Amino acid sequence: METLHNGFTLDIPPGCFPLSTDSMALAHFVRLKKDAKVLDLGSGCGTLGLLLCASDPGCAVTGVELDPVAQEAALENIRRNGLAGRMESICGDLRRIPQDMEPGQYSCCVSNPPYFSGGPASQGAPLARREDCCDLDALFRSAAWALRYGGDFYLVHRPERLAELCARAVQHGLEPKRLRLLRHRSGDPVSLVLVSCRKGGKPGLIWEEICLFDETGKPTDAYRQIYHI
Repeated sequence: METLHNGFTLDIPPGCFPLSTDSMALAHFVRLKKDAKVLDLGSGCGTLGLLLCASDPGCAVTGVELDPVAQEAALENIRRNGLAGRMESICGDLRRIPQDMEPGQYSCCVSNPPYFSGGPASQGAPLARREDCCDLDALFRSAAWALRYGGDFYLVHRPERLAELCARAVQHGLEPKRLRLLRHRSGDPVSLVLVSCRKGGKPGLIWEEICLFDETGKPTDAYRQIYHI
């Protein structure tokens, strides 16, 4: 059982994707509008939804998750944290969102998607980390469909996929507006990129960089903010 901030807790069954720096950094990166209606694409056990609800008492989150074990865990996390009125988890395929959902229902989408392209080289990775069921084209298509005009899509990914992320976003009418590079220490290679894209947004990109630890190995202010220390 993981303890989150503001008294929230997260239980993740064996075999499901664990609480990670990726999710913590993404939740900290997200900027929600007042009374935001959020769609979490590939929501797992509800990690991002819980983190956002813990930080913003006015938001409501819907998660879409393909794995029934993870989705059942999300339902239990919702029940245990008393979030039934603000958070829900749907067992479904995010690739079907353009067929199954009315467009423009959400002010914000978030995703911590699979990092590895599908194929034989990725078969050793867990399904939650392979693009077999969620490639970038499907992810951006579904986010663009679900977002209202002016809505924002936030995601975290590997730095080597940044060019593809931006290209796919623009292809689906989502303009990259903020980019945050995350390093463990100053001078280290970038380990994660966090990107915010706006539906119908004008060109113009804000560039940010953060490090989790300083030169002596002590946690930085960014680290303390991400982990609510």
